[in-house]
Amino acid sequence: MSAQGNTTGAGSEDYLDKGLDAAEKKGGQMTGHNMDSTKMRSTNEKITDKARGMFEKATGKNVPDKVSN
Repeated sequence: MSAQGNTTGAGSEDYLDKGLDAAEKKGGQMTGHNMDSTKMRSTNEKITDKARGMFEKATGKNVPDKVSN
């Protein structure tokens, strides 16, 4: 089995999406509330898209491909 075959339904997540998921998980651990990032995927995608847009508007540059898809 290759490492490429280990996707868990989050194949299109980039580093920004994964970072938001990790922050939600960490915040949930601190408050005692478990958050399921798969249930929040639609909302998280909107948040990260808005953040990308704000970055691009402020800097005039695209978010690097390594960080964002």
